[in-house]
Amino acid sequence: MENIYIFMLIALGLLAISDLIVGVSNDAVNFLNSAIGSKAVSFKTILIVASIGVAVGALSSSGMMEVARKGIFNPERFMFDEIMVIFMAVMITDILLLDFFNTLGLPTSTTVSIVFELLGASVAMALIKIFSHDTHTVFDLYKYINNEKAIEIIFGIVLSVVIAFSVGAVIQFISRLLLTFNYNKKPSIYGSIFSGIALTSIAYFIIIKGLKSATFIPQDFVQSITSNTSLFLGGNFLLWTLLSFVLIRFFKINIYKIVIVAGTFALAVAFAGNDLVNFIGVPIAGYDSFQQWSASGMLPSEFSMEGLAAQIQTKPVLLFIAGLVMVGTLWFSSRAQVVVQTSVDLSSQEDTKERFQPNWLSRALVRASIGIAQGINNVTPNAWQTKIDKRFEKINLISLSKAKDAPAFDMVRASVNLMVASILISIATSMKLPLSTTYVTFMVAMGTSLADRAWGSESAVYRVAGVLNVVGGWFVTAIIAFLAAATIAFLININPPVMVGILLVVAIVLLIRNYLAHTKKSKELVAEDRLVKSESRSVQGVIHESAGNIANVVKRSNKIFTNSINALAKQDLNTLKKSRKQVSKLISEIDDLRDHIFYFIKNLDESSVTASNFYINVLRLLQDMTQSLDFISKASHKHINNNHKKLKFSQIKELKELDEVIEKLLQETQSAFQDRSFEQIKHVLAKKQMILDLVTQKIQKQVERTRQEESSPKNTTLYFSILLETKDFLNATMSLLEEYYVSHDAKIEPATINEEE
Repeated sequence: MENIYIFMLIALGLLAISDLIVGVSNDAVNFLNSAIGSKAVSFKTILIVASIGVAVGALSSSGMMEVARKGIFNPERFMFDEIMVIFMAVMITDILLLDFFNTLGLPTSTTVSIVFELLGASVAMALIKIFSHDTHTVFDLYKYINNEKAIEIIFGIVLSVVIAFSVGAVIQFISRLLLTFNYNKKPSIYGSIFSGIALTSIAYFIIIKGLKSATFIPQDFVQSITSNTSLFLGGNFLLWTLLSFVLIRFFKINIYKIVIVAGTFALAVAFAGNDLVNFIGVPIAGYDSFQQWSASGMLPSEFSMEGLAAQIQTKPVLLFIAGLVMVGTLWFSSRAQVVVQTSVDLSSQEDTKERFQPNWLSRALVRASIGIAQGINNVTPNAWQTKIDKRFEKINLISLSKAKDAPAFDMVRASVNLMVASILISIATSMKLPLSTTYVTFMVAMGTSLADRAWGSESAVYRVAGVLNVVGGWFVTAIIAFLAAATIAFLININPPVMVGILLVVAIVLLIRNYLAHTKKSKELVAEDRLVKSESRSVQGVIHESAGNIANVVKRSNKIFTNSINALAKQDLNTLKKSRKQVSKLISEIDDLRDHIFYFIKNLDESSVTASNFYINVLRLLQDMTQSLDFISKASHKHINNNHKKLKFSQIKELKELDEVIEKLLQETQSAFQDRSFEQIKHVLAKKQMILDLVTQKIQKQVERTRQEESSPKNTTLYFSILLETKDFLNATMSLLEEYYVSHDAKIEPATINEEE
């Protein structure tokens, strides 16, 4: 009997390591987004600072482990065998749930997941116990669950969303009023005071609140500072303010970078101190349970786990190992960066590629906000409005948006994000509440974005939709975590030795599959040719830059067209699905380029404004090409998906003949633009009439077949549609070549004439 529990302990340990990796990949957004978004320091420096903070925080988190032991359920109501079922169900559910959200690139709450998993698994086991006793009813469920603590935790998590958003918005609004976007040109005293407040807050809440339970901090030191809080805060404020003033005034150091680095460290400490319980709290509780049972000599079904209610200090070596795993994940997890990007994009001060589509709720909230803002403006004196608007005037809007390494937001907002979030999380940690660090950091970032007017009329509906999607995902997390953990606990209880093995195999298979899928997707993104926004300031530069995009589109179009024809011939539905996805992605990238036109035109030299007409026409023709490909791939997919009659051999043969000619034409076109051999364009254009006549011949042949022998209306419709869209595709391609050739020729001809003279 003991062997199965040793096996379960080993499984819990391995799951803990995996959960640390998966969980940190998700939670890295909590302390990296502000530093990465502001680009205050290099990415390597950010990781070094965060790693030190995580390591320190991990060693100070032992007190939080009680949440997994007695925070959700009453341990004295469960026997050892039941407790082990609960813990196994929680860990299997947790790792699969977090891995799922990481795959989607969405930040979710590890705190919410662990709380509701514990709740779901313990409720399931409690109900099993209740229904096995004739004298118990479902109304006795409250005896098994720590209702008071569970409600306190859940209420604290929900309340943190409102508090984090509100506090972040208020602090950011005040900070921006005082510092404006032109904060670097403000008197030194402004930055000094801001830095003094920020660094004092960070120092107090990390040293006193976040680390007061750490074994490496002398308790006499902590007690002396706690007894003299006002003196400590006042002395720190004066110290940091004076030091900041000296650094700004005499050494010309950007003090906001120091605040961001300190804040990143602080938030990493708070994260590890607060969230480590989410990853290793359950396995450590399982290990403690096993030790207590094995020392008792009793049957696992008869040994009550009331010992879990006692205060037990987690061994520092376990915390140290957990810290190493977390630090390693920070450095090597590519998923962490994907999740971070979601938060950074939603906080961006400038226009960016919006990941989320607006919905009715986001539109309604934006309209309501506009109405409220107008109402406030109506009662606010015009002089006040003018002064406030002036404080929020952005600088270098266009140049920032054009730079490839431009920050998503400035250092003032990054500093506020880190300062407010670290304070709130550290307070919760000191109170031993598993406050969701994801909720706090994300909602603080959203609150500061709103206060900073980052959600303008151009982006508000998209950003609000994104926030709603993420927050909605949090509620989904809670529901799924509860139901999944309850289900797995029920299954394990049926036959622990068999079901644990089966569920672990399923979990391993799913994790490997998701890892391979993510790796494959990452490689495809690296290898894939992506369209590049033009940033040149002259006509000649635009011509050369757009040549790369044209070669890219032609290459991908050639592949999509050939794959669609071949898949149609073989009735290969999977390939047609891939072609549709490839076309959609290409269309999306071209739409991004069109969205960039505003900045492109703004960036042009006065003498090169005519380049805008060329660039707009190029994008229009690229869009026409992809629309034709989109129609061909969708029509082909629909035909096969609906199980219509296969095209005739003669039709397939003609389409392949046409594909061979088009493939050769597009390869020549691609080569001309890749090599910048612009004279080749003339040779390609010379084939225009020949290939268009070929398409016309195919259309005429199908007309004759339809009149004489064709019996399938669906086949006829599909075949004509493909030929007509192919003709449109070729016309758009040739028009693109003509547009490019004429514009380029107009630029190089005078130089050629001068050389000949």
